[in-house]
Amino acid sequence: MDFMEALLAAAKEPINQQTLDQFNEAAQGIDGLLGLRYTHVSNGLVRSELPVKPHLFQPAGMVNGGVFATMAESAGSIASMVAAGAPVVGVNNSTDFIGAVRSGTIQAEATPIQVGRRTHLWQIEMTREGKLVARTVLRTMPVSMPS
Repeated sequence: MDFMEALLAAAKEPINQQTLDQFNEAAQGIDGLLGLRYTHVSNGLVRSELPVKPHLFQPAGMVNGGVFATMAESAGSIASMVAAGAPVVGVNNSTDFIGAVRSGTIQAEATPIQVGRRTHLWQIEMTREGKLVARTVLRTMPVSMPS
């Protein structure tokens, strides 16, 4: 099963661990570059995690804000793809940075605020050791499946 098929199936039941492992191992693009791993994908809920490493730091030695925005965009887009049953594009990403992170693992959780026919609105909360460190509101738009 390819990843798009798995996302379509996730509308009915969560993606199993074996499929998540295969997807995480084959990660390409920004997710692979950062080291982002998905831990749960289902209709209405996506969780991911990112081990904090020096390549994510800005000059002051803490995770760059763009990493949080990217992590949220990835988790929210996957959640939106499951809900839409189609690819999506990001329309707006508004990320608030709440706490500095220098070590550990960042967890992200994407949940829907509103899922409409033309656009979706997602809230993504990012935590470290249970403490909120960033929050994003992401608007996405479903697009046609490529032929």
